[in-house]
Amino acid sequence: MVKEKIALDTNIVIDIFNNKKNIITILNNYQTIYLPITVCGELLFGAKNSAKYQENEQKCHAFISSCNLLNINELIAEEYAKTRNELKKKGRPIPENDIWIAATCKVNNVPLLTFDSDFNHVNDLTIINPNG
Repeated sequence: MVKEKIALDTNIVIDIFNNKKNIITILNNYQTIYLPITVCGELLFGAKNSAKYQENEQKCHAFISSCNLLNINELIAEEYAKTRNELKKKGRPIPENDIWIAATCKVNNVPLLTFDSDFNHVNDLTIINPNG
């Protein structure tokens, strides 16, 4: 059964670039693949910071253009602030970019495919871990 939509975290895209079959199999079950704009930034930074800068940047741009982008707007900024505040009160800070990714997914009501356990601390975020 094909599921409607999923957003990808940076670690998932890296596995796609490394041709990890289990991730590609999971993605074949989804109709629409989304990338939070923050993930795009992380991918492009990784490319610019690599030894094979031009090759990796081209690979990133090709992949990004094949996905639906989730941009940041005022609603997402509000959700970011709320989520960051909740995490602070819990004493569970997570990286800033992860808060933006979580806020983007929450506002757009898109599950996030990730290996990153930091997202487990975010309230009301639907997370899909490829390892189950």
